[in-house]
Amino acid sequence: MTSRLPWFSPSDFPLYLAPMAGVSDKIFRQLCKERGADVLVTEFVSAEGVFRRNERTREYLDFDEYERPIGVQLFGGNAEHMAEAAKHVVDWVRPDFIDLNFGCPVNKVVAKNGGSALLKDCPTLAAVAGAVVRAVAPIPVTAKIRIGWDTDSINAPRVARILEDTGVLALAVHGRTRAQGYSGAADWGVIGEVVAAVSIPVVGNGDLTSGANVVQRRAETGIAGAMIGRAAMSSPWIFGQVKHYFATGEHLVLPSLAEKWELIQRHCQLAVDEWGCEDQAIRSMRARLMAYSKGFPNSKMLREKFQHVSTLTEIDEIAADHLPLVAEPA
Repeated sequence: MTSRLPWFSPSDFPLYLAPMAGVSDKIFRQLCKERGADVLVTEFVSAEGVFRRNERTREYLDFDEYERPIGVQLFGGNAEHMAEAAKHVVDWVRPDFIDLNFGCPVNKVVAKNGGSALLKDCPTLAAVAGAVVRAVAPIPVTAKIRIGWDTDSINAPRVARILEDTGVLALAVHGRTRAQGYSGAADWGVIGEVVAAVSIPVVGNGDLTSGANVVQRRAETGIAGAMIGRAAMSSPWIFGQVKHYFATGEHLVLPSLAEKWELIQRHCQLAVDEWGCEDQAIRSMRARLMAYSKGFPNSKMLREKFQHVSTLTEIDEIAADHLPLVAEPA
């Protein structure tokens, strides 16, 4: 079963970077890979966009060999179009796996019968998954789900069994309902029920913020891997932190403020190189910079400055202003 997903060997516990729209682009994925992420997944891609050969959609599929193993995540509610889109993706970029998004809570996705909308329509969910599995074989197919549509319809164990029956080889489960969005606490009890319900690997997702946290959830539920999303947005070094805790039982010292700024400045430079237009690249980085500022000294003032940046020089000036002065040797 896991021979097609070799990162789930008995001795391994893979750490996934969660696919996040507007966040997990190629640059950020590679920064996380450098810092210990084992498995990457692209931002979700519209199957309809792929099906219609939309050029902007093609851009979301771009990745470098360094990022492997990497999956392309697709969303959509039309089984025929999803299958055709998955075949196109395999032909174009040869990912290590196709991932199906049955968890996105965003209205514009749900309104098109995509993402978590299919948690309410298990026959269509099964049809979509089965069609994609058949279309791309022997490329493995995985899926990401939420625990249910709302608190009155928590059905993740049943959905997991359906997906396993269609040939899906692994599941990531976010421990919130669609109605919760990203509020409230993730329900790891339900994630544990999913682990017990299926024989395929289950990756747990939701409120994972430290190595101790991941170790605890693994012991409680028996998950085969962990998926980290929002915590990585402000702390991409979390993957190395988790691995250090797994190996030693001790918390790794956090990067210094200077090291954090070095990462931010490098991220901005890479964005400019990728975009080819400094102003547009730095404007696109504003939300990312807001996330990075979490936990920084004077973070409120820092966020106010980040709202208006548009050049690398401005980023460098802000960094210089916020880095503590190093005392001159006597």
